[in-house]
Amino acid sequence: MQPYTQNWTEVTEFVMVGFAEVHEERFLLFTLFLIMYLFTLAENSVIILVVGLNHQLQRPMYFFLTHLSCLEICYTTVTVPKMLTGFVDRHRGKNISYAGCLSQLFIFTFLGATECFLLAAMAYDRYVAICMPLRYVSLVSWGTCVRLAAACWLVGFLTPILPIYLMTQLTFCGPNVVDHFFCDDSPLLALSCSDVTLKETADFTVSLAVLLVSSAVIAVSYGNIVWTLLHIRSAAERQKAFSTCAAHLTVVGIFYGTLFFMYVRTKVASSTNFNKVVSIFYSLVIPMLNPLIYSLRNKEVKVALGRACTLKSWRRK
Repeated sequence: MQPYTQNWTEVTEFVMVGFAEVHEERFLLFTLFLIMYLFTLAENSVIILVVGLNHQLQRPMYFFLTHLSCLEICYTTVTVPKMLTGFVDRHRGKNISYAGCLSQLFIFTFLGATECFLLAAMAYDRYVAICMPLRYVSLVSWGTCVRLAAACWLVGFLTPILPIYLMTQLTFCGPNVVDHFFCDDSPLLALSCSDVTLKETADFTVSLAVLLVSSAVIAVSYGNIVWTLLHIRSAAERQKAFSTCAAHLTVVGIFYGTLFFMYVRTKVASSTNFNKVVSIFYSLVIPMLNPLIYSLRNKEVKVALGRACTLKSWRRK
């Protein structure tokens, strides 16, 4: 928190520092992040198209996967284009209005919370499929899937309302330089000249609630899955059952491990450069890795991608 003085005026826009400390490697980082961003858009779009066009993948697990891929596209688009603009235009490209900054923070938090709940819904789907296969069709019907997905998006949308409202009650009277590449809570709170105790508490409580509720669903689901797998006598059947949730479990481990490390904190200040690296990991690297994990560790997706590539090659001939 910045001390208040009468000489300061209220901030109407912020300046993103981004990776200003990087000079010689600026073009290299810009190229790397641009390639990663375009690759993320391409592979998530391919997942959506392959699932949508392949009748064999018209199942609940892949229904949720298309929602996850759509979310990843939005998730990266909220922050990465603005960050890339900062590399190209080192002056105006780093400026963002007060309203634009809060909007970016709202959407980013909304999508992050939605992803937590989508992963929890996917865990529930795997739990029913493995532990109650005879009741799978009735418990995870298309109507149930639509309601679960809608609930994930709705609760995710409601998650940032209180934190953003409390942010609007803070006074920003200078300086206006945000030591980050997007509008995140911690660097913004460091610029406020108001008491941020209530805002910090609300951020911590909301973040912890989202993480604990969603991770509890995932933990209970996989706890039951492990218990069921231990009672399967056939090693081949056990391996086959586990393979259906291996990709999801990998994605959950990477995503939740990063979030628990990054957001469940009470202090505003920490190593900003390290925070930027971690932020790049969960805002760009993870959305790029998720489709690869699902395509490489899921036989049905690999087969569907192979058929799509074969069909495309055959049509060219």
